[in-house]
Amino acid sequence: MPMGTYDTVAPYYDFLSRMVYGDAITKASAFLVSFIPPGSTVAIIGGGTGTILQQIACINPAGLKIFYIDVSAKMISRAKGKWVGENEIVFINSAVQNVTLSETVDIVITPFLFDNFTDSTAQEIFGKIDGFLKPNGTWLFADFRDNGRWQKGLLKVMYLFFQSVCGIEAKRLPDTDSLFCAAGYSTQQQRYFFSRFIYSAVYHRSFTV
Repeated sequence: MPMGTYDTVAPYYDFLSRMVYGDAITKASAFLVSFIPPGSTVAIIGGGTGTILQQIACINPAGLKIFYIDVSAKMISRAKGKWVGENEIVFINSAVQNVTLSETVDIVITPFLFDNFTDSTAQEIFGKIDGFLKPNGTWLFADFRDNGRWQKGLLKVMYLFFQSVCGIEAKRLPDTDSLFCAAGYSTQQQRYFFSRFIYSAVYHRSFTV
């Protein structure tokens, strides 16, 4: 199994998520997909079991082209079984660092992706994903936030578990705020869930001529 994949936990990942966070992660992604305009081209990186595809199809049942990128073959397999409406889905089973898309996209979505990586790897991956996006594109982002003592404790337990079971490299959350700021993104919308432990944000990057 490649380092840092979720193949081992794919069959029961959704159950584990609900057991720990209830419906907070589902709500965090549902908030984001409401910002996808009809007719968009979308790249989802680290989409996991594919629940987000169903959420998208409930709002935009047709007319989207979606590149679905995940390093876990078993996550991709589960995502292929989800209802996607009439949207066109291109599944790519690869680490995002190795992906080249056939076109730039209007929207990128990274649901709980960056918490897997160290600051240096996060910076590399951020640059790669940033290159997928069209000028004036939108980045839909969800991840955990370290906002207090109990969050630190839960993060520690999470990292110990996923380092042991999935081989992820990170031991703490990377500084994604600095990455977005340095790349010229501004926050358009944001929302917190699970007592501010889970964060969803809509980032927009504007270029002036």
